[in-house]
Amino acid sequence: MSRRVVRTSKFRHVFGQAVKADQCYDDIRISQMTWDSNFCSVNPKFVAMIVDASGGGAFMVLPLSKTGRIDMSYPTVCGHTGPVLDIEFCPHNDNIIASGSEDCSVMIWEIPDGGLTTSLTDPVVKLDGHSKRVGILNWHPTAHNVLMSAACDNVVILWNVARGEEVVRIDTVHTDLIYSACWNRDGSRILTACKDKFLRVLDPRKGTVLFEKEKPHEGSRPIRAVFVSDGKILTTGFSRMSERQVALWDPKNFGEPLTLQELDTSSGVLLPFFDPDTGIVYLCGKGDSSIRYFEITDEAPYVHYLSMYSSKESQKGIGSMPKRGLEVNKCEITRFYKLHERKCEPIVMTVPRKSDLFQEDLYPDTIGPEPSVEADEWFQGKDAPPIMISLKDGFVATTKAKEFKVHKSLLKTTTASAGNQQDSSGEVQSLRKEVKDLKAAIEELTKRVSELESKH
Repeated sequence: MSRRVVRTSKFRHVFGQAVKADQCYDDIRISQMTWDSNFCSVNPKFVAMIVDASGGGAFMVLPLSKTGRIDMSYPTVCGHTGPVLDIEFCPHNDNIIASGSEDCSVMIWEIPDGGLTTSLTDPVVKLDGHSKRVGILNWHPTAHNVLMSAACDNVVILWNVARGEEVVRIDTVHTDLIYSACWNRDGSRILTACKDKFLRVLDPRKGTVLFEKEKPHEGSRPIRAVFVSDGKILTTGFSRMSERQVALWDPKNFGEPLTLQELDTSSGVLLPFFDPDTGIVYLCGKGDSSIRYFEITDEAPYVHYLSMYSSKESQKGIGSMPKRGLEVNKCEITRFYKLHERKCEPIVMTVPRKSDLFQEDLYPDTIGPEPSVEADEWFQGKDAPPIMISLKDGFVATTKAKEFKVHKSLLKTTTASAGNQQDSSGEVQSLRKEVKDLKAAIEELTKRVSELESKH
């Protein structure tokens, strides 16, 4: 009688490996703020990290190729008047990044290709609407230019970034500090975890609660929650004895968790990163020196421990590369950017395979950079699934990246700085010159006409 002892899975042997020292980003003073956000955001062009700044807040944006020691005088993005708490790159335009700060504002920045040459102080758009520090930002996964922000005033705001205006304000649902807020795969739901010990699934446009669960974890320390496959929810939190836990829930039946596992007794908040293509969730503890990863399946116990990447140094923050920025011929399934006190170190997660051909089972079609719906349409009620791309030949942009346009008629209402930004671009300068020349030509012709008329 054959008995299966080990669960079969192609991800059982996934291993993590830090890159060589010369491929790290060195001599960067990472922010010392005690805030439980990632402090890092990456895309196939840039890596951004919140850094220490004397007076105000700043973050650094480096082209991925700029490895090695970073000069102390390297330009930063430093327009905030208080420390920066969260940054996130736009999924539809690799040059656009949003930042939230202790100065209660959200700012949208445009990073030129090749990185910054001088420090950036004027944002493209400044979004004011929160009355306390803004600690959570999340771009909509499929709608173009829709951004969610959550602050310490217990309010969630959905912004139409191109218009620079607040469209939805969810201010009556949360009675305490919001620990985490995220979208589901097509952006038709929002999931929040709050200090009032409630886990809530919200309708983003109406701001109404669809499902809620009280005390997903008994402990009083921060809870994190993300949507995983099939609408299920994965949470990380603490037990009454302050042991760290991970649990899986079905929102249609919130009574009991599908599974609840205790991990250890560390005190750092576990940041979950879910990869929908492989069904793997990575748990990165702030202040930990390890990354645990689990596979989520449909069979009990649903969350299966795979392995753990360990190192000597603890992580101050961590960013995860989107699928389209990975090296598929090396069977790389995730790449993390781990922040130390003075450097950023990429960590590559790999499935060991003998062949270097494209592995179709590891790389199903993944979410691409094209938005599937515009902001105005989405706010009017249109949902759309993400537009998928194949990674077979490595990701190649077939269409030009969505240009970031601020609506001209609303420029005055967004910020003066947006106006300055527009003026500085060469295109505007050349148009002004053209208008000036045309005016001069018209004056010349008018003069000539009046001369000819006076002769007759």
